[in-house]
Amino acid sequence: MRGPNYWSITRHKLIAMVLELEEMDGVLSSDIAGFNSRIECMFPNLLTYRRSKRESQDFFGSADDGILMSEVIEHIALEIQSLAGMDVSFGRTGYYGEKGVYNVVFAYLEEEVGTYAASAAVRICKSLIKDDKYDHTLDILEMQEIRSRVRLGPSTLSIINEASSRNIPWIRLNKHSLFQLGYGSNQKRIQATITSETSNIAVSIACDKPDTKYLLEQAQIPVPAGEIMSREEDLPVLVDNLGFPLVAKPVNGNHGRGITVNINSLKEAIAGFKKAKEISPYVLVEQQAKGKDYRLLVINNKFVAAARRTPAHVTGDGESTISQLVEEINSDPRRGIGHEQVLTRITMDDSTLNILKSHGLNPYSILKKGKKVILKDTANLSTGGTSTDVTDIVHPENAFMAERIATIIGLDICGIDVMTRDIKEPLATTGGKILEVNAGPGFRMHLNPGSGLPRNVAAPVVDKLFPNNSTGTIPIIAVTGTNGKTTTTRLIAHIAKQEGYKVGYTTTDGVYIQNRLMMKGDCTGPVSAQFVLKDPTVNFAVLECARGGILRAGLGFNNCDIGIVTNVTEDHLGLNGIHSVEQLAKVKAVIPESVDKDGYSILNADDDLVYEMRKRVISKVALFSMDENNPRIKKMQEEGGLTAVYENGYITICKGEWKLRVTKAINIPLTFGGKARFMIQNVLPAVLAAHIKGISLNDIEVALQTFIPSPSQTPGRLNMFQFRNFQLLMDYAHNPSGMMALKEFVTEVRATYKVGIITGVGDRKKEDMIEMGRVAAEMFDEVIIRQDAHLRGRSADEIISYLREGIEQHDPFKKTLVIKDEKESVIYAIENARKGSLIVICSEMIKEVTKLIQEMREEDQEPNYDTNGTEMSSAT
Repeated sequence: MRGPNYWSITRHKLIAMVLELEEMDGVLSSDIAGFNSRIECMFPNLLTYRRSKRESQDFFGSADDGILMSEVIEHIALEIQSLAGMDVSFGRTGYYGEKGVYNVVFAYLEEEVGTYAASAAVRICKSLIKDDKYDHTLDILEMQEIRSRVRLGPSTLSIINEASSRNIPWIRLNKHSLFQLGYGSNQKRIQATITSETSNIAVSIACDKPDTKYLLEQAQIPVPAGEIMSREEDLPVLVDNLGFPLVAKPVNGNHGRGITVNINSLKEAIAGFKKAKEISPYVLVEQQAKGKDYRLLVINNKFVAAARRTPAHVTGDGESTISQLVEEINSDPRRGIGHEQVLTRITMDDSTLNILKSHGLNPYSILKKGKKVILKDTANLSTGGTSTDVTDIVHPENAFMAERIATIIGLDICGIDVMTRDIKEPLATTGGKILEVNAGPGFRMHLNPGSGLPRNVAAPVVDKLFPNNSTGTIPIIAVTGTNGKTTTTRLIAHIAKQEGYKVGYTTTDGVYIQNRLMMKGDCTGPVSAQFVLKDPTVNFAVLECARGGILRAGLGFNNCDIGIVTNVTEDHLGLNGIHSVEQLAKVKAVIPESVDKDGYSILNADDDLVYEMRKRVISKVALFSMDENNPRIKKMQEEGGLTAVYENGYITICKGEWKLRVTKAINIPLTFGGKARFMIQNVLPAVLAAHIKGISLNDIEVALQTFIPSPSQTPGRLNMFQFRNFQLLMDYAHNPSGMMALKEFVTEVRATYKVGIITGVGDRKKEDMIEMGRVAAEMFDEVIIRQDAHLRGRSADEIISYLREGIEQHDPFKKTLVIKDEKESVIYAIENARKGSLIVICSEMIKEVTKLIQEMREEDQEPNYDTNGTEMSSAT
């Protein structure tokens, strides 16, 4: 899970594992000889049996009483993550709905670690059951390695955490440090500490040491004297001119790579030159500034933090070797590999060995007590250096100079390396120098200094990207329910487009940016939602959210402005552990429960399960109903709430008890003159949502009148095609409640004969398919049974038999044909259509069948002429 989900609205990082216990079903931990003692031996600190934030108990006490292996695995998965340095505590285990199968849910910090922990926990549990030897420390090491590979660096993480604290949403755009903050047209991007507002020219200048040095010299900023060179033979003259000590560094280096300091001879200069040459074809050789190494940080042209950096070093105790002293330093729990901890472990690399050799030392030398030896050429934290915060003692002139440098180079986030004997005094007094200007400077030394006050340097970055407390979001309306959600989504998108918004929306047939189809297929999950939210041209999002996506991975967003639930009826029960309509309602409730507290949950007051959702939301609630006298509506109106009702033929919004009539239903093409009541039900929440977003009633009315049910506006949803002698209706009714709504409309349509093309879906209950057949028999004079391309777990014959059973329950003599291919069934119905009849197609292949119908209608409407030029009647 990567967002609000079925298991938790607030815990977005969860692993949901479906676990089949097989022969261990019903076996408790207390039933297995020695099991509890073995798990206690392996995990002696597994003391807390976590159920929620509010509830816990002693794990081993519970194990002695007896717990299922699914619960054991849940807690092992949490414990091994904690042992690997990722403290997680939330877990939950529940019955999946099938014998011996359980949901095991637990938290993770890093996704890849969480999935690894799931399989490792099962392996460990099996070994404990069988009393096999198992070294779980190898799993812990593997998880630590995974985390070091995938985790964010401290700079990126600090910005993401700061954004999250301000409710600014974020999306990771690659496997590294590229992130989007905010949504749609209001988004900003960061990559470590480079932002989407960082000047490319400024970065280019900062990465070019000669250009940087030249610009600073021109601005009277003190920099060390030196020259750029590419030929070793030029060194003697330069060394003679500059004198010692010197520094050699690659022109295009970073993180201190290739730098040699404290050069005091031509031989050392040549060695330093060659070392730098390995990194860059050009080498900067300059005078070595004297003093202490400082980093000044400027963000948005304001000085925000400073740190003194000390190179990695050891201090002798008169007994330990240098290697032993390094090992002791590295044992500090604050030190880790790379950027995973506050400090980085010191490595004894070639650079260190050369430094030691220059002092007549080696890793096995024993230093006198109190003797200090520097181990690295630079003070970078990435090479094991330490930092001390000195922000509060920086002289104002130095702070001003730092701000001026950032402006001269043009960097919005700028790290300035200074060498001076005392940062409390102006550089003009101390003779200090500016060594480098860094684009994308690391924040670690300021966020977690080795000593001194930590500084929240991420805050001014977010202030700059999102001023005036902006959260970078765009309007998001999420729509869910069993039936009607696609039409409701499309209608809201149409209203917003008419208002001038650039709309992105997701549906069961694809993702649209404005009116252009960007992705085909069922696009109602989190990936499709993020597709819209990542698009920089979109400033209004309408997202259809189906059960499958919510169960597979949660939502693709943390919060929305408006959440709509059209209805909840039995559909797809028995899949993904959802076996009752109450469980299905809990899935759908993820949408209103994810609405921001200042937003609105728009709920169907005519649906008991949907109405109950109001009790769990933190947002405001608006209700809609097809009955203006619904007691729930009346109560909401008496309390001054917002409602939408169908009354006296009008679509009406009510603020309290005051009515705001939008338009008559007969004026809305989508309702087919008011005959399609289920379409009226779809209009009500759409109108409410538009009103809440500040769209005027007049504009809403115009948008409703221009939303024409057609293959372009509502593909496969109540599309009526007029042939010369009959009508053909295409719809997406695919469950009993949808068929009942369709029947209500078809009953109102005048026709001499009604033919229905229906199908059953294999992943629905037998009873649902029987009911589909029964309703079809009531609705049509003739029924044609086809089959979907994907049978979803049942055979074609099985599905057909259930539909026949339902048809025969109503009328054993009902004319029924079986034409399995969908296109062939449509061709047959059209070619054999009676004059004045109505053909209704419940279609799966919407695009293909629509094209077929349009082609056959064109042929039907072309006049036929006999050899004398006289128009003949249509064959149908």
